[in-house]
Amino acid sequence: MLRKLLVLPALVALSLLSLAQAPNPLTSSERAMVAFIDANQQASNELLAKLISINSGTHNLEGVRAVADIMKSELTDLGFKASFIPMDQVQRAGALVAEHACPEPGKCGKRMLLIGHMDTVFEKTSPFQSYSVKDNIGTGPGVNDMKGGLVIMLYALKAMKATGVLDRAEITVVLSGDEEAHGEPSSISRRDMIAAAHHSDVALEFEGTPRTNGIFYGSVSRRSSITWKIDATGETGHSSGIFSDHMGFGANYELVRILDTFRTQLPEPNLTFNIGMIAGGTAVQVDEAGNNATITGKDNVVAPVAHASGDIRTISNEQTARVEKKMQEIVANHLPKTSAKIAFGEGYPAMPPTAQNRALLAILNQANASLGFAAMPELDPMKRGAGDVAFVADIVAGLAGVGATGEGAHAPGETIDLSAQPINTKRDALLMYRLTQIDQNADLTKVGGN
Repeated sequence: MLRKLLVLPALVALSLLSLAQAPNPLTSSERAMVAFIDANQQASNELLAKLISINSGTHNLEGVRAVADIMKSELTDLGFKASFIPMDQVQRAGALVAEHACPEPGKCGKRMLLIGHMDTVFEKTSPFQSYSVKDNIGTGPGVNDMKGGLVIMLYALKAMKATGVLDRAEITVVLSGDEEAHGEPSSISRRDMIAAAHHSDVALEFEGTPRTNGIFYGSVSRRSSITWKIDATGETGHSSGIFSDHMGFGANYELVRILDTFRTQLPEPNLTFNIGMIAGGTAVQVDEAGNNATITGKDNVVAPVAHASGDIRTISNEQTARVEKKMQEIVANHLPKTSAKIAFGEGYPAMPPTAQNRALLAILNQANASLGFAAMPELDPMKRGAGDVAFVADIVAGLAGVGATGEGAHAPGETIDLSAQPINTKRDALLMYRLTQIDQNADLTKVGGN
């Protein structure tokens, strides 16, 4: 099953590539959208600066809501019916949901779900707070991940509105306030996003558009991010008794056995598994967040407790289930006089590469060709992290990154290339417009981007 997901048959791949290389000329509406985007670059950059000036770290609930207020106003002005959904029950700010209805249901082409997030990893305590621009490079917290993408989304929609093509588009926008650390359970925090996917045909996630050596890439898949933790126990006593029948191996050896067996037995394509923290001794206390541990121990005392935590990243939910089962089997094979248990967090699911996703990328590349831009190759999913679009990947076709282009996401000094903003906005505007021209029931793999 995994091989089928990862390897597109050669003839289909060649067919999609030929579609992407066969440009259609820009229509009058498309030329008008391009002109609008070019004429509004300054306004776009000013809105970005305004959003960056608001700290919206995931746990700064007021800051996230302030960003939501701006986005709600902008979307309402475009004719969307927008509402903010509080998420107090999962200790997060909430989500913004905005709907643009089709005047003739079923006759506005593909129904689109636009996904984004308003939070950043930079909390109020971060020293990285200000925004500056030099030589078309903007530096600021969340500028690339993903306030630049929010601006691209808005200005692509504004271009559609200004040329009249938004009037015949069915679009739902869902902006989460907690993508960087989603509230649990996701059945609450991603409820509205999943509901929107059930009445959509495609999903476009406006996180970063990657670029390497001047080449922009399209993302048809994202790996999962699932946390795990192991707690091991054993007998304790004087170290002279280690390995004996009455003492056994102690918790630390049990934990080391498990982790080293992970290293030797788990590896497979598209899987990574990291150990983020290890603690073992006579006493171990781990805080509620799982980020800090206090340990006591003595060289001559066999450790009775040990703890480790980390994550796994997979290309499909099937791979996740299979790897988790194998990890459980490894943990259960205890050393004498020891025990251990493993628990998995909820995390982010996987977005596997599919023929529908690849067909959507082909349609985007058709727009690129019409604009005179180079085709965007498919990004290796090993080169990007998990994201919100994966929560709806089993419902609709999608692209995982059609937003801003920059460097250093999640780190102080994060940047955006402002010269790439109009490029990404134009291709997104054309993609969305062309999706409105495709019959709602049409199979994307049989559509040539016309």
